[in-house]
Amino acid sequence: MRIERLRKNYVIEVRWTAFPLHPDTPEGGLTLQELFRGRPIDLNAVKAHLKQVADELGLPLADRERTFNSRLAQELAKWAESRGKGGVFHEAVFRAFFAEGRNISNVDELVAIAKSTGLPENEARSVLESRKFRPAVDSDWLRSRELGITAVPTFVVGRRAIVGAQPYEVLEQFLKTSGVKEREAED
Repeated sequence: MRIERLRKNYVIEVRWTAFPLHPDTPEGGLTLQELFRGRPIDLNAVKAHLKQVADELGLPLADRERTFNSRLAQELAKWAESRGKGGVFHEAVFRAFFAEGRNISNVDELVAIAKSTGLPENEARSVLESRKFRPAVDSDWLRSRELGITAVPTFVVGRRAIVGAQPYEVLEQFLKTSGVKEREAED
């Protein structure tokens, strides 16, 4: 993953910040046509472009027809982060949603994803039922608004940002022009 490679080569702290992407989407999801109804968007063209970019970046992307509310996935991700499994959980949720078309607003799906990353399923279910990490996600959503973030992914260094899935070289150049130091080579 590009983020791990950047972390290895540069002195950076990676902080995942939850973003309210279509927060009103019901648990059962919406078709993309329903989501974008009334907007002058050529969904086929957008999907073709996204597929091309994903292929160029080596990212898995299925031809999905539905979107789902990611709020519970974000809350579970905060828990996974607290258990030292944030990166692997984020990657698993990404794959489940974008490559497999799974409903990431469904508690059973999320518990299964957590289990697949080595997290205890009973604890994952408890976290989702108690909504223990709701305040952490609320705080992230506020931070996103304060930073002016309007799309995901957005990479932020200081007060500078770059939006969208980017090749490693673009992210590396962004770090360099933001004054981030390279790590010392290990012997």
